[in-house]
Amino acid sequence: MARLIFFSLSLFLAPWLHAEFKAGAFAQDISPTKFPVPVNGSMRANFATGIHDPMHARCLALNDGKRALVFCVVDACMIPREVCEEAKAIASKETGIPKEHMLISATHTHSAAALAPVFQSGIDEEYVKGVPALIAKGIVQAVKNMEPAEFGWAFGSDPSQVFNRRWWVKNGASYENPFAITTDRARMNPGNVNPETSVPTAPVDQDVAVLAVRSAADKRPLGLLANYSLHYVGGNPSISGDYFAAFAKEMGERLKAGDERYAGKPAFVGIMSNGTSGDINNINFGSPIRHKRNPGEQIQIVARSVADAAMGAYDAIKWQADSAIDSEETDLQLTVRKGTPAELAQAKEWLNTFPKDKDGQYAERKAVYARETLFLADYPDTMPVKLQTHRIGTLSVGAIPCETFVDIGLRLKKNSPFTRHFTISLANGYNGYLPTEAQHALGGYETWRARSSYLEVDAAEKITSCLEEMLKTMKSRAGEGAKKP
Repeated sequence: MARLIFFSLSLFLAPWLHAEFKAGAFAQDISPTKFPVPVNGSMRANFATGIHDPMHARCLALNDGKRALVFCVVDACMIPREVCEEAKAIASKETGIPKEHMLISATHTHSAAALAPVFQSGIDEEYVKGVPALIAKGIVQAVKNMEPAEFGWAFGSDPSQVFNRRWWVKNGASYENPFAITTDRARMNPGNVNPETSVPTAPVDQDVAVLAVRSAADKRPLGLLANYSLHYVGGNPSISGDYFAAFAKEMGERLKAGDERYAGKPAFVGIMSNGTSGDINNINFGSPIRHKRNPGEQIQIVARSVADAAMGAYDAIKWQADSAIDSEETDLQLTVRKGTPAELAQAKEWLNTFPKDKDGQYAERKAVYARETLFLADYPDTMPVKLQTHRIGTLSVGAIPCETFVDIGLRLKKNSPFTRHFTISLANGYNGYLPTEAQHALGGYETWRARSSYLEVDAAEKITSCLEEMLKTMKSRAGEGAKKP
């Protein structure tokens, strides 16, 4: 009788005791079809008249037999929260996966059709209106493409392509910011070997994180999600996914994912997500040499370099037949930095003082930021900031809807209770730059009040502390299975 009861219980529990890990991927084209189209990335309104390489929403879906998790990285400068929420709602309804288990982020390419207005760049409302459905379509197809899979992760390193772009202003030197203030001690992109600056104000993160899945049946590569803390590269005047897209293509070629043996099966999808790169770029301002490149040339150089590190990590992966998934999500209400009555009056005066140019735009930075000050006056006093943490086995992933400074990512990597960690920035919305309080005190472009930088000064500490608590909560649920070695 006891044997019969045990046998019956085993049959009932079998799906849970031997849950099958599955994965699927898909790259959905979300490119505009009408031109010219507004492009983000400058204080001026710029427009693209054609496509160099398409914009994609690159999706990776995972399922451990109990929970699912979706990563979707979009070729965009930034994605408004509303676009993310609408896309998730559509995809959730069609797949049954909770919205809280979906992460949608932007790469931060400066060569994509704008999804959000910032500075003097507007949007093509008709185009933006159709984007959520396209993103959702990609997520749904990735879920449909799921098959029994193996999972693994590893970290490589590429210090050659990341440099902190904020430099200390030397004692005795100064410059005037757009608010007529001359006390800023940090200067962004100061130029090569600027005699008025000394050293960068913070370090870099050289990690290249790689999360990968392959078919359990034939070991063919299904998808790869990488993470690197590099703002963007630039250099393409037309619509382009920047180095993020070039990396994705490079990895597919190196893994021989297009082999004729895999014909008729879902295509491999390479994905590069943006790490904590709010103060990091690709230019070494400490060097007197500034190479001149043809359009798009630097993008390829960076993509190949980072792919070298990613392949080193990929080759070190210890593949697993199963891996538990978990997620946490919360919203923080943070205060919006607004101008004082005197600053609002000054902003109105400057807009009347400085004329627009022949293109109908402001050339004077004081006028550009005066316009931003007036926009922010109409913002609510607090804004919701969506935060997420996820884990796949002993790897944890954070998500912040900001252009996050590198110190924040390094702290989360150090304090995560899981074996390793990386953070995806510009995720699930856009709440501007996220400098630490210490970097706020230094001033500089990333701290200047605008729709691209408006959260309260101590927002970074509140966000980082909240994510650390969320990671601890997931660790408590994971138990001993996720303990650091």
